[in-house]
Order: sequence, then C-alpha cells, then structure tokens
Amino acid sequence: MRITISGKNIDVTPGLRDAIEHKLSKLDKFFNKEMDANVTLSVEKNRQKIEVTIPVKGGIVRSEQVSSDMYVSIDLVEEVIERQLKKYRKKLVDHKHETETFSSEFFAADGEEEGDISIERVKRFGMKPMYPEDACLQMELLGHNFFVFQNAETDEVNVVYKRKGNSYGLIEPEF
Repeated sequence: MRITISGKNIDVTPGLRDAIEHKLSKLDKFFNKEMDANVTLSVEKNRQKIEVTIPVKGGIVRSEQVSSDMYVSIDLVEEVIERQLKKYRKKLVDHKHETETFSSEFFAADGEEEGDISIERVKRFGMKPMYPEDACLQMELLGHNFFVFQNAETDEVNVVYKRKGNSYGLIEPEF
C-alpha cells in the first residue's frame, strides 16, 4: 500500500511517519499492492487528529480519530479501519461484489465477524418539497441528527444533518 502523509499545523516528523507506516502496514494483508492511503494529521489546541482515507472500488474506507496524543490517535485509527474492513469483507462475500481491490488473503482469513448489519425497523413517510433551511428547522423540531427531504429547488432527494459546532450540512446526489 502506498501511503501519502500530509500535515495541517503540524510538521510530519520521521517518528510520526514511521509510526503511521508501521501501523498502516498491518492493513497490507487486506489490499492489493496498488492501493493508496491518504493520511492527514492536524493539531488544534490539545486535539491531535488523524484522518485516513483509502479509496476502494465502489466506495471509501475512512476513519478519523482525535485524542490528546498523536500516537494514540494513530493506534485508534488503525483499529477502526481494520474493524471496518472485517465487516466489509462479509458484505462483499455475501453479495458477490467485485473484489479485485482486495487481496485473496483478505477473503481467506477466518476471523470473528462482529456486528452483522441487520435492519431492525423500516420507516415510511411522505415527502413534500421544502427548502434546505426548512428541512433544518423540521429536523430540529423532531430532535434528529439528520432529515431526508425533497429539495424544492432541485426536486431531488437531499439530506440535511447536524455538524459539530452547531452548524448544518447538506448532502445532494451526484450523477
């Protein structure tokens, strides 16, 4: 796996680079050699954050971890990605998806399959067209973290969601 490391408000020291490469090399058993991993380190006050993004066919494997120590964040991010990949492996095998992105060892490995995904409840609701600002208000009234609605401006299904810092985000489809 090829690892690209960048830093925001932090110098990427040889020690940090070695720690990241050592931890992420544990993920090599899951991927073919041509995979790229993008790592971004950042520091804000006492928050040491690492973001790892690995583009795979049909999606992205991503984790973001924050702690008071960058080395702890590096350990956490590797554990989370490995857990995500184990769940993803089961999904790929069950649904017979294309698997050339991953190594054969990834599928041959016998491991504990934790947290099988099961849908416990299905909700249905009518959607009337509304503006994103109105959808945010409706989301607040319902006390939810996200709200699905039909955008009155584009006539497409969109999602508004709460972000950190009491701001909102809008997800629009891209075709």
